[in-house]
Amino acid sequence: MNYFKKILRFALPYKKYGFLNIFFNILYALFSSLSFLALIPMLNVLFGQTKPVTVPPNLDRIGNFKDYVFNYLNYWTTQYAGDDKMKALVLVISLVISLFLLKNLFNYLAMYFITFLRNGVLKDIRNSLYSKVVQLPVSYYTEKRKGDVIARITSDVLEIQHSFLSILELIIREPLTILFTIVVMFGISVELTLFVFIFIPISGLLISRIGKSLKKQSDNVQKEQGYFLSIIEETLGGLRVIKAFNAENRFINHFKNSTGRFYKFSNSLLNRQNLASPTSEFLGILVIGILLWFGGRMVLITETLDPSSFIAYMGLAYNILTPAKAISKASYGVKKGNAAAERVLEVLETENSIKDAANAIVKTDFEDQINLNHISFKYEEDYVLKDFNLTIPKGKTVALVGQSGSGKSTIANLVTRFYDVNSGSIEIDGHNIKELSLKSLRGLMGIVTQDSILFNDTIENNIRIGKLDATPEEVEHAAKIANALEFINELPHGFQTSIGDAGGKLSGGQKQRLSIARAVLKNPPIMILDEATSALDTESEKLVQDALENMMRNRTSIVIAHRLSTIQNADLIAVMQKGVIVEQGTHQELMDKNGVYQKLVNMQSFG
Repeated sequence: MNYFKKILRFALPYKKYGFLNIFFNILYALFSSLSFLALIPMLNVLFGQTKPVTVPPNLDRIGNFKDYVFNYLNYWTTQYAGDDKMKALVLVISLVISLFLLKNLFNYLAMYFITFLRNGVLKDIRNSLYSKVVQLPVSYYTEKRKGDVIARITSDVLEIQHSFLSILELIIREPLTILFTIVVMFGISVELTLFVFIFIPISGLLISRIGKSLKKQSDNVQKEQGYFLSIIEETLGGLRVIKAFNAENRFINHFKNSTGRFYKFSNSLLNRQNLASPTSEFLGILVIGILLWFGGRMVLITETLDPSSFIAYMGLAYNILTPAKAISKASYGVKKGNAAAERVLEVLETENSIKDAANAIVKTDFEDQINLNHISFKYEEDYVLKDFNLTIPKGKTVALVGQSGSGKSTIANLVTRFYDVNSGSIEIDGHNIKELSLKSLRGLMGIVTQDSILFNDTIENNIRIGKLDATPEEVEHAAKIANALEFINELPHGFQTSIGDAGGKLSGGQKQRLSIARAVLKNPPIMILDEATSALDTESEKLVQDALENMMRNRTSIVIAHRLSTIQNADLIAVMQKGVIVEQGTHQELMDKNGVYQKLVNMQSFG
């Protein structure tokens, strides 16, 4: 129930719909009982047991309330129909139909208002989850499967709606229906109702024992669903590689194994869940059968109960079965919903390790330099950077070179605060970046990475991510600087051309130039280029390199380079090995040293 309470906080904005639902559920429960009670005078008319009452009855004590109600109905019927039994029957039938009509009207209104609450909570949970997913640090997704996160936003949230939020429909209506029905049953026969109460706890105990293992099985189902969604996401992302290496059967078998486990878990879960309804119905009919025997004895042998009241009583007893079944199914729903809510709340309650400080500074400009002071960092066990020091003056281009795994890209991740250093500090104009607001820190920076990350949208909207309020002229100017305007104008719809999923309709060089245009439009004082040309052919590299030089003009730039030919004009080149700087200087200074840098240059020249 702890998870249920946490989910219920999302219902607070929609509480007016909850109160309206409760109001109409109370009316539904009341009229559900009265509609069966109204059968008694109708049956009395049919069986000819109605004796005309010509004087209005008086209620002398509460114990005679039942007789008072029936006598008043009799008096009212006598006043209207006189001795005409068919007229009396029509009147009583009209009363019964009216009560059933009102009962169903109130049922509809209760469901009508709860719909707004259920769907509103569903919407808000999804919005909160998505906001959290966007805000969580990059490091969170190195440990989690993307498909599992998608499963939590989709299927787990739906499970909460179907299970937890279904309880909101039942929590008032079904218990009140049972309560009002039992009150009316007590009014008809105390002895028979006490007999019923002997069997209800036995039935409840049997039903509760069935559902004890449901939460664990439901958890297995939802985890497996997240796993095969991950396989789908990875398959779609790497489809070319799978086909190129004829690995289709390997991935198909991998997926089949996952869906096989899902099949087994689902069968086990649903078979237990499906056992709830027939078990509760059989136990209910068993109680009805015993009632028929015990009540029939009261009618036929002891004559302590009249036939009309007994038939109405049996209708009321059966009226308890439907809400009792609903409550038993809801108890299973709680167990299933518990597993889903736990997975959703795990994401919502994950502590964001990278967030603004209490009094974060909003910095809008870059004035002096970036200092990396004795920083050390590790992703897992081994340190990627060790006591690393570097100063990047304003307006200068500093290039980081070295073999793969030397820590070059990690510098970009730390300066942008995608990750936080384990020790040491990174300062911009003397301010530790942990003291700056994340929005203002990242507002100072533009990033162009090796992988051109584009979205399934138009070219204009992909560039405009750099500046959402940019004019069409500004977008065009950014494309021009990025050497992208020529190929954009050749496309059938120009800037309004949709580029497909991850920019699949464009070449690598075209995608990279759009990434550069996006960074140009943002116009930040600090530019970070993470191997921006390493995946391109010679012709595309030349166009992109020209675009990069246009963009870096009069800016502070951190260039992580694999192709050393692209950074020969850098103001400072830092050569890295295993997380430390082993050489630094200009291209010519490093060549004159005849050290590590010259070996790297010679290797690439030979290549």
